[in-house]
Amino acid sequence: MLEKVVETLREEFSDLADASDVTRLLLRVLLAVGLAALIGYEREVRGSTAGLRTHMIIALGVALIVVAAQQSGMDSEDVSRVIQGVFAGIGFLGAGAIIKQSRSEEVRGLTTAASLWTTAAVATACGLGSELTAITATLIALLILSVLLRIERRTIKRNPPPP
Repeated sequence: MLEKVVETLREEFSDLADASDVTRLLLRVLLAVGLAALIGYEREVRGSTAGLRTHMIIALGVALIVVAAQQSGMDSEDVSRVIQGVFAGIGFLGAGAIIKQSRSEEVRGLTTAASLWTTAAVATACGLGSELTAITATLIALLILSVLLRIERRTIKRNPPPP
């Protein structure tokens, strides 16, 4: 009886069979979380509704789903469908970050929603093993979120919108 229990436990915990599997999982998931932290920190500093922790936990979940789908032996078509489902869910999270101001026509949170979506894309790239692509995309996102914001603010100061 005890032997059966031990054998079953060994089978259930066999998804990471060797050191290379553990290393691959840790690299992909931790890189996804680390890159999301960079994007989330930028959003946190700007006072957005979704900041550091939100971006990190989304990245963890997305990367984990992608890695687990691959580990389960799914073919690329099935993994693609899993990713499609993930992005449908991310769309709902992004919608929750968008707020229309009740007394004006101003809509807030679009950039945060887009950063959540981008974070999910970066985490997907990490989960698929495209680490350099994920790093490059994160750097571009940070450039867009921070540098272009400064340029945008300078342009608005010089050319204020009509009343």
